[in-house]
Amino acid sequence: MAVDSLSVASSLLDRLLQVPDPRRSRGLRHPLLVILVLTACATLVVGHDSVTAIRQWAARTPQDVLHRIGARFNPLLGRYTVPSERTFRRVLAGLDGDALDTATCGYAADVVRGNALAPVIAVGDDEPVEREQRRVATRAVTHPRPAGLLPAAAIDGKLLHGSRTPTGQVFLVAAITHHRGVILGQRQVPDKRGETAVIADLLAPLDVAGMLLTLDALHTSKKTARLITGPLGAHYMLILKGNQPLAHQAAQALLSGTDTEFADHTDIDDDRGHGRTERRTLRVAACDDSLFPGARQVFRLRRDTGGLDGVRTSKDIVHGIVSLDADLAGPEHLNHYARGHWSVETRLHWTRDVTFREDNSQLRTGTAPRALASFRNLTLNTFRLAGRANIAHARRDLHDHTDTFAVYGI
Repeated sequence: MAVDSLSVASSLLDRLLQVPDPRRSRGLRHPLLVILVLTACATLVVGHDSVTAIRQWAARTPQDVLHRIGARFNPLLGRYTVPSERTFRRVLAGLDGDALDTATCGYAADVVRGNALAPVIAVGDDEPVEREQRRVATRAVTHPRPAGLLPAAAIDGKLLHGSRTPTGQVFLVAAITHHRGVILGQRQVPDKRGETAVIADLLAPLDVAGMLLTLDALHTSKKTARLITGPLGAHYMLILKGNQPLAHQAAQALLSGTDTEFADHTDIDDDRGHGRTERRTLRVAACDDSLFPGARQVFRLRRDTGGLDGVRTSKDIVHGIVSLDADLAGPEHLNHYARGHWSVETRLHWTRDVTFREDNSQLRTGTAPRALASFRNLTLNTFRLAGRANIAHARRDLHDHTDTFAVYGI
């Protein structure tokens, strides 16, 4: 295989080489790395969201690229060949999902740590900056990040609606960073009720020490709190609801009072965009381990939303608990973290559903639904690490195979 010369240029190939091949060695024609690399690169390009489209794109790969990634040479045809669609389907359906997620997310971690070159997406000299990129730049000025923020990641699950397996639909739990939207890891669980059981498996391989992990009410348990503040060496922000009635009632009692009484422990954030206005009012109060393992503060977040005319039409109040002391996170920080948790919805779930049409997929065999979800995560990480905000726009920038393979230094 002609991949040794690429190992320095692209950490992705090194990572993908660690994924075990599910096939028997006897009669093996096409190396696993070739199939994985072609799938990863095809997923970068708009319109290639199914196995059929991926193979169709791969069939037009230049011969020199196929040689570099170690594709099979057919002496009768005198050229390097691409695996058939059937081979793509069979291999993707038999992959070790955990190993593939470790490889693809590990590549992103390599880039973040500086152990691999950041991907580069070519943009035309005369092309104007697209709208989402301008919004990000504007928001950085109008809503600057508070000083002293810890790196934070949101954890949540997603159902692949079009998938079918012998045990039901595929349900995936992922961790994604608040600020850059980089997916750190992903694991599959039998259903939403099993989501909490996989948290340890998801977080254990990740370097989350010193980070703040934000989770919804489903994960608010003493076991999860002890895991995060103990072996993982991280901090948590958890939502309190009916599944923790005593802690919920205690938080409500600590946070009851007039706005004047909490004036020094309140942060108000006004936002306008996407056809609505929103005011987020967060107040905090100190607590200790007697309320919840590792707890240091409780908070109440009130969200008032309405139209662009400023008239409030809806109100929502949630209570939560954090393991951060007041000197590490004041009301302004907690308000920012609570808003950042929605990155898992807006920058992962929504993007995969809309940009990649994931819920319309009818892929049902073996681990193939999860495998393509892993490659979509890789695509999201790749574009965001290249500094792109709009994934659909970035996918359209890759017009030919040369530009696409160049993203990963191939």
